[in-house]
This record gives sequence, C-alpha cells and structure tokens, in this order.
Amino acid sequence: MAENTEPGPDAAPAPAAQRWLARLALLLGLAAGVLLVLAALGQPGVLAVGVGGLAVMLAAVWWFLSRRGPLRWLAAALALAAPVTVIVVYARRDLVWQVALVAALWLAAVAAARAALARARPPARTPEQPAPPPRRPFVIMNPRSGGGKVGRFQLAEKATALGADVDLLSGPGEVDVAERARRAVADGADLLGVAGGDGTQALVAGVAAEHGLPFLVISAGTRNHFALDLGLDRERPDLGLDALTDGVEVRLDLGRIDGRTFVNNASFGAYAEVVQSPAYRDDKRGTTLQLLPDLLAGHRGPRLRVRIDGTEVLEAPTALLVSNNPYGSGDLAGLGRRPRLDGGVLGVVVLTVGSAAQAAGLLRGRRGPGLRTRTAHEVVVEADAPQIPVGVDGEALLLPTPVRCTVAPGALRVRLPRNRPGIPVPRPPLDRALLRQQALGTTAFRDRPGG
Repeated sequence: MAENTEPGPDAAPAPAAQRWLARLALLLGLAAGVLLVLAALGQPGVLAVGVGGLAVMLAAVWWFLSRRGPLRWLAAALALAAPVTVIVVYARRDLVWQVALVAALWLAAVAAARAALARARPPARTPEQPAPPPRRPFVIMNPRSGGGKVGRFQLAEKATALGADVDLLSGPGEVDVAERARRAVADGADLLGVAGGDGTQALVAGVAAEHGLPFLVISAGTRNHFALDLGLDRERPDLGLDALTDGVEVRLDLGRIDGRTFVNNASFGAYAEVVQSPAYRDDKRGTTLQLLPDLLAGHRGPRLRVRIDGTEVLEAPTALLVSNNPYGSGDLAGLGRRPRLDGGVLGVVVLTVGSAAQAAGLLRGRRGPGLRTRTAHEVVVEADAPQIPVGVDGEALLLPTPVRCTVAPGALRVRLPRNRPGIPVPRPPLDRALLRQQALGTTAFRDRPGG
C-alpha cells in the first residue's frame, strides 16, 4: 500500500538544498551515461564483453545452485573466471579507469538522489501513548536463546528486582509457552513479556492480543528481527526492561496463519522445504546446497498456487514470503527492515526462478519478471499436497492446505522503553519522476512527525 505523497494544505515547495541535490543527481547520472556511451563508441566490442561476462557469471551461479556433481564445480569455476576475464580485457585496453569513473559517478548520483527524496518523503512514526508501570508483569525467559543472553545480562535478576514474575524455561523437551502465558493471565498478570527468539515472541504476543494486555519484547534471541523493527537495542537486551518503569505504548498489527500468530513472516516453497530437513540445524550451508537442485527443478516439494485477496492468482512460485507489514524497498527483494508495523496490510514477496535467464532478470529488482512484491489483506496458499512445510518466524511447521494468512490491524499493544535507539530512516525508493519534479522545484511536501 503506497504511502500518500500528495501535498496537503500546509505544503511548501521543496527547499533549495533538496532541489540542488536532485539536480546534482540528474547531472551525475547523465555524466555516467555519456561516459559509458563514449567508451562504447570508441571500442564497441568492450561493452559487449562486459555484458557477456555478467550474463555468463549469472548463468554459472544458477548452474551451481541447480546442479550436482562435477557440473556444479565447473559452474563455480566459470562464475569466478567470467569477471576475472572481463577485468583482464579492460585492463589490456586501458579502460579500467573509465569503468571505475562510471561506477563512482553512478554511486554519487544514487547517493544524491536518495538524499533529495528522503526529504521529499519524510517518514511518519508510529503514534506513542504514555503508559503507567504494570502492577503484575509476567516475563517468560529462555536461558538458551541467543547463546545465553538471559544469564549473561542477568535478565532474570533485573526483571525480578523491578517487580516482574519471571518464568525461566528449562528442560530438553518442548514447552507450551502460550499455555504458560494464559495461566499467568488467569493469575492476574497485567503485562506479558518474552526474552527469547521471534518464534516464542509470536506465541506469547498472540496471548497478549487475545486478552488485550500489553506485550514486552526483550531482545534476547539470536537475530531478533521483531526487536530490530521496534527500534530496540539488540546488543543490550537488559535496556528493554526500562519499559517496566519508564515506558510508552504503541499499537501494532499481528499476522495470523491458520489460527497461529506471527510477528515477522511466514515462508513457503524452497526455503521452507530446506529448513524442514533434520540436517539443516547442524549444517545449514551443506543441506541447502544438497536440496536446492531438486527444489529449483521442481522435482521436490509440492506445487504451490497463491491467491492474493481472492483475485490475483500466481502459479508455482519458487518461494513465497508473507510478512506482517511490507519490508522496505531499498534492496533487491524488499527484505530488510519494516519501517512501520501498523499499516494494516501483509507484505507479499513472490520469487519465481526456473532458469538462468530468470535468475539474471532478478537484477532488475522489483521490476524483474521473476520477482513480484505486493501488499494484501489475505493470502491463501493452495498445493497439490494435503500439507506443506511453512517457516513461521523461523520455526519449521507442517500445515494442512489450503493455508490462509491474514493481518489483524492494531491487535497488539507493545510496551517499549521511552529511550531506545529507534528505527533508522529507511532509504527511499529511487522514484525518477519525483526526482525530476524535485529538480524543477515543483514538488511540494509537508513535514510529518518524526521527519
């Protein structure tokens, strides 16, 4: 769902600094293009060598991922040899400096464009409300998460000193953390928290949303993508406990998949198949390389069919990612950080790669034919199998088909410390039309909170 960029009644023309940055971006991009054309006119075969070398390298990478045995290692050698050959050819014709200059001009143009557009589209912040300290907070802690962060940062002791009832998970068997959270609610808890991984966070967040209680995130897991998108300090999980005494509250969305909640995403297809393997936890790289050829060739795993909001139908994607709000737009697949978690929509990333040509098309980013990004309110995944593997917030599950993903807008009350690093301003997409308007001084914008 695109953010509204129409100027409001208090809009003002873009300031001079932004206009000149936009103009500088266009001039640098033009200079890079002219230099590239002149090099091609002077030595037309050289440009063909560069394009051909890139195509060969991408094809070789595809063969490496989709083949086994001697052909895989021949492809690996070819993927390394192709760029080396291009560099040698350019060096012999004394063109390395021209290529470096074109690259430098282009990078400078992109940097200037992003600086200009960042002001044209200032990010909005999720509204915060003051929050009184809880009377009976209950916090579940997993001592094994994140390599032992709970013990290393004395989280249990610090939380207890702040009046929290701490439940330390122990034992080698599976623990029903959702049931423990429900028992705590029945005993009078007025806040639920988790110090653990994203999967555990999601389960307890579902219970908190069910009972309308605030939810506390303590970044004691390994990756903690949810904590990252909340602007918490992942290097100092103990600072998250400040929310118990000096906190604010935000209302965020929750993803739902067949009755289960997720805070980050649900993945289908190739990645979900790989993480189902018992060997994946001990040897992630080796297991992935072993299983990918059959997955990419369609010889392994069910054939998926995706319905988006009941209208758009996508057949047999290689991989599908459904996220609680869309990821940012500053990278190839739109995967990175989510600047907002209260948009009321799912993010959808569909990857379809069945050949070297389709793999090369991914270089076009969101415009590539093998990569589609959408926002949606409902995603239904059907398959030619009664159940399919799904990765839900990093947890490997088998779910009966069809699998239905939805979003619950504003379902989760999240308690955050007032002082926290915050979410860095996301890189704006390179909108050429808006950039031209900026350069001409015709774009108007309005300051927003947090801009």
